[in-house]
Amino acid sequence: MPPIVVELNPVSRIVANALGPPGKRVFYLQGRKGDELVTLTIEKQQVQSLAIAVEQFLAELQKSHQDLPEASSEFREADMVLDLPVDPLFRIGHLGLGHDESEDLMVVEAREIQEEGANPEEASIVRLWCTRSQLRAVCHWGLEIAGRGRPICGNCGEPMDPEGHFCPKRNGHKH
Repeated sequence: MPPIVVELNPVSRIVANALGPPGKRVFYLQGRKGDELVTLTIEKQQVQSLAIAVEQFLAELQKSHQDLPEASSEFREADMVLDLPVDPLFRIGHLGLGHDESEDLMVVEAREIQEEGANPEEASIVRLWCTRSQLRAVCHWGLEIAGRGRPICGNCGEPMDPEGHFCPKRNGHKH
C-alpha cells in the first residue's frame, strides 16, 4: 500500500488529548482544516518531548527574529477536547518541527511508526501547519493532560495504580 501524505495548511484547530482512565489512557494528536479531520495516536512521552522541543525551537526563533511577537501559550480547556470520531490514521513513530518564515507558520510533521528494517520512504506522513501560538498552546495543554496521570510512588518512582502498587524498594511490605 502506498504511503499516505496529508497536509493541512493551515489547520483551523490542533489539539493533543487523551481518552481513558489514568494508567490506561491513549493519547492523540488531532488537526482540523475545514471538514478534514486527522487523528493520530501519540505516546504520552512524545507529547512531553514535543512540548520541550517547541519551547526550545520558539526560543531560538525569538533570538534570530527579534521582531516576531511572542507566541501565546493561553488556551481554554473547553477548546482542547478531541473532535469525534476519534479514528486514528496511524501511530506516530517520529515527530519533526519546522517554521515557514514567509507565512510565519510552524509545521509539525508526524511520520508513521514502522517495523524495524522498513523503508522510511514508505512511511505515511501528516503535516499540520499552525501558528506559533496554536502550537505553544497545544503543547502547554499536552503537558497539563500528561501530568494528570497516575500518582508517582515516592520510593521507587513508578506510577501507582488505584488497585494497589507493588514497590520493589519496599520488598513487598506495606509498612
